[in-house]
Amino acid sequence: MRPWFIGRDMKERTTQEPVGEAFWSHPASELLTALGSSAKGLTAVEAERRRATYGPNLLKPRHKAGWRGILLRQFQSPIILILIAASIFSYFLSDATNSLIILIIVIISGMLGFWQENGAHLAIAKLLEIVQVRIQVLRDGSEITITQEEIVPGDVLSLNAGDVIAGDCLIIESRDLYVDEATLTGETFPVEKEAGILPADTPLHERSNSVFMGTHVVSGTALALVISTARNTEFGKVFEHLAAKLQEADFEYGFRHFGFLIMEITLVLVVSIFFINIILQRQVLDSFMFSLALAIGLTPQLLPAIISINLSHGARRMAANKVIVKQLSSIENFGSISILCSDKTGTLTEGKVEIDSLMGVDGNHSDKVQLYATLNAAFESGFTNPIDEALRTAPHPDIGKYRKVDEIPYDFVRKRLSIVVDDGTERIMITKGALEGVLSICSNAEFADGSLASLDSAKAAIEELFHTKSSEGKRCIGLAYRQLEPGEKVGHQSEVGMTYLGMTVLYDPPKTGITETLKRLSELGITLKLITGDNQLVAHSIARAVGIKSSRIVTGSQLARMTSDALPSRVKKTDIFAEIEPNQKEQIILALRKSGSIVGYMGDGINDASALHAADVGISVESAVDVAKEAAQIVLLEKDLNVLVNGVEEGRRTFANTLKYVFMATSANFGNMFSMAGASLLLPFLPLLPRQILLTNLMTDIPEMTIATDHVDKELVQQPRRWDIGFIRKFMITFGLLSSVFDYLTFGVLIYFLSASPKLFRTGWFLESVISATIIVLVIRTRRPFWRSLPGKYLLIATLAIAAATVVLPYTFLGGIFGFEPLPVEFLLLMFGVVALYIGGAELAKKLFYKWIKY
Repeated sequence: MRPWFIGRDMKERTTQEPVGEAFWSHPASELLTALGSSAKGLTAVEAERRRATYGPNLLKPRHKAGWRGILLRQFQSPIILILIAASIFSYFLSDATNSLIILIIVIISGMLGFWQENGAHLAIAKLLEIVQVRIQVLRDGSEITITQEEIVPGDVLSLNAGDVIAGDCLIIESRDLYVDEATLTGETFPVEKEAGILPADTPLHERSNSVFMGTHVVSGTALALVISTARNTEFGKVFEHLAAKLQEADFEYGFRHFGFLIMEITLVLVVSIFFINIILQRQVLDSFMFSLALAIGLTPQLLPAIISINLSHGARRMAANKVIVKQLSSIENFGSISILCSDKTGTLTEGKVEIDSLMGVDGNHSDKVQLYATLNAAFESGFTNPIDEALRTAPHPDIGKYRKVDEIPYDFVRKRLSIVVDDGTERIMITKGALEGVLSICSNAEFADGSLASLDSAKAAIEELFHTKSSEGKRCIGLAYRQLEPGEKVGHQSEVGMTYLGMTVLYDPPKTGITETLKRLSELGITLKLITGDNQLVAHSIARAVGIKSSRIVTGSQLARMTSDALPSRVKKTDIFAEIEPNQKEQIILALRKSGSIVGYMGDGINDASALHAADVGISVESAVDVAKEAAQIVLLEKDLNVLVNGVEEGRRTFANTLKYVFMATSANFGNMFSMAGASLLLPFLPLLPRQILLTNLMTDIPEMTIATDHVDKELVQQPRRWDIGFIRKFMITFGLLSSVFDYLTFGVLIYFLSASPKLFRTGWFLESVISATIIVLVIRTRRPFWRSLPGKYLLIATLAIAAATVVLPYTFLGGIFGFEPLPVEFLLLMFGVVALYIGGAELAKKLFYKWIKY
């Protein structure tokens, strides 16, 4: 069959692939020629040309919010667009001054949002560069490291354990290659891959000569030719369906429902006020502009920008604490974590495995165990692990005369790894792994003097030794060997009739200060659950050593016997999960989420990807394998629970400041608009002109734009918090109505004490409205009495500056432009008295509110 690549334009090939023309049915040499590539890969010049043709290798184009897009977004709100249109319409009705003022206010408001949001996006882009997934690829005959999005068809990938596969590829050559294809085929265990040619009608799960985007290497090595990238891959074809099934993040869900709440209130209030003004026979244009201004006054229009600023500011502070946030919305989830699931290695322990002993069957040191364990570790080519690293770096016998012949990689079914070595006189297969798995393939045991005994006679002593060492928190790796016949083919079937030799006993000491760290986690309302593949004796011993006193342990075999209905309740009551299979990690995470918890999962291994995806917050480390880093939303620059604890606290501070803006904006705006709506019905004139409403909204927003830098009270960080629309609604109504009480008190002062004209009334209420709304921020930003919780420097400066500017404004030429006039001194004194009463009332209301309503 003629390859589908030949004779077709490269750009055309990116848009469709003819049915039946399957790359897995062609030899690699033919496809290399067809793609204009070679076993040495593409040239750098050709790769760059193809990248320009194909575009980035991403399933979902990376959102690069250029400054133009961010600027445009500030003016895309339907209300803003209607207001601009109405302003233009007003201009043609010979009201140019009013029209120009409204446009200027809208532009200033938009530019403030743009200035802050653009800076936030630039900062986040720099942070994300730190944790990008890197791909090994051949270019100009040399192996280089590039980002995934730079991969193009024709590239030759150099694959190793833990690597993410960056496209649909044909294997050129491989060695002991096993790939996890669970994301694509649903196959639970890794599948073996090797070079070859298959029939064109071979189904996806049987294409053993191909690897696919969205999967990852578990063990072995390979060179693979990239055939398809991005949406043209098998994974790309189902990506939209998979993306649709992703659960909405808790932060995004809360933000969306908050938007619905504001929209409902705005629509009801604005439409009602507009029609009432029409019934009262006021001018249609004035009534329409007034209603639009009301809508803008009620809507916290800077909320998206404020949230973006808060989250990016939080992300930068978290980065300073060695926590990189890949997805901003995960900051809130990070702070809301109530359960953290983690392995023990590197989190509870130092992560630096030490060799405790190399024991024979009798429990004493064995030189032969030391030699064979070193050979197995030295020649193993799978993923890097601390066990083999400890054996390789420890003092050991000379192994220079040995050469590696073959390898049977580790997998999670056998739980063993075998290496075949040759010293010139004999060929030996050395197998290490979980003790149970090693014993299952042995028929006899060898003692220190070289004598052999049946395994059955030695098994009780071996298991007693295993139990003793495990109870001390030490990990025991079984070791066995067998001499091979000349020419004997090596495979899984070769692991039979072996001789048990002894155990490698390893120890990973608890981290210094880990007990205090776990105490900090507990104080933050976070329960740690230990998930490990180690046996329950080791898990219990380590847990006890670091201060986890719970004896509630569930093993993988017990988990497998539980029903889906019983699982959520049981896992929530369990603190230690031992002897856990990789696929059971995801099962535990999903069950915990089903029980109503916000679950974080910390993992850095090849078998952690599915659990990282399943958690509310996937947490990995910079040193993790690529597949783990790609799956995580949070990446720690150090594998240390202290780093994670600091990150959680920072996430909670960020969320607390976000909620401050929501509370301030909604309560102040709701109160002002409720007051304005009532006043517009009672007064024979509009209480504020549209441009004055917009100016009020702009001036009260300025201090709130500094909220990301505000101090957060310690008690707001102590427990996980989530969006609670019911609580926000109650807060808005309580403090909004309180605000209105003092607004109506101001109305009384203006009308009954000063007999204010419309112009004086508007000036007086503008002054009281802006000053009270800005000063009250200092009260409701904290649950403490406001004098016991100092605000951030920038919030305080902005608040005082706006209050001062508001007092001065009516006495300037700008005051005249906006329709204000100078106020008598007696009103200023009365107004400051009203504001003082308002502060006292708000302090009392706050105390009663938090006493009666818990959040």
